[in-house]
Amino acid sequence: MAKTHITLKVNGQEVEGLVEPRTLLIHFVREQLNLTGPHIGCDTTHCGACTLDIDGKSVKSCTMFAVQANGAEIRTIEGMANADGTLHALQEGFREMHGLQCGFCTPGMITRAWRLLQENPNPNEEEIRFGIAGNLCRCTGYQNIVKAIQYAAAKLNGVTYQEAAE
Repeated sequence: MAKTHITLKVNGQEVEGLVEPRTLLIHFVREQLNLTGPHIGCDTTHCGACTLDIDGKSVKSCTMFAVQANGAEIRTIEGMANADGTLHALQEGFREMHGLQCGFCTPGMITRAWRLLQENPNPNEEEIRFGIAGNLCRCTGYQNIVKAIQYAAAKLNGVTYQEAAE
């Protein structure tokens, strides 16, 4: 099968590759770019484990062809940390608020939460729950995931989680 040349900007770096037209974006990211943070969970867009931020939108990459992403700007969980290597507020929040258990959903959940906070820097609990509704977690019951996102929102807004809760 003929391959197509694609060029993307992933986590701030220009990348390129040759892909078959049927190659899913998640497979290109994991197998050719060796970015294995995004997971393959359901292959049907139900779980959100493969969520990437593409051109300012949360996208489930298990049902998008790599050729469709040609020219796109993509952020994966590997691109979340701060430039100095410290954790992003969301990563810190998931750690501090115990927002993960097995960790399988975490990369997609954090990537989705990042976009949510870009769209709404100070979401309330209902807005967070609605905002992450497309990402499933089979372990946590979501309570600590919501707290982790609230923690990050507070930190990004220059206050502590405790101050924001008051």
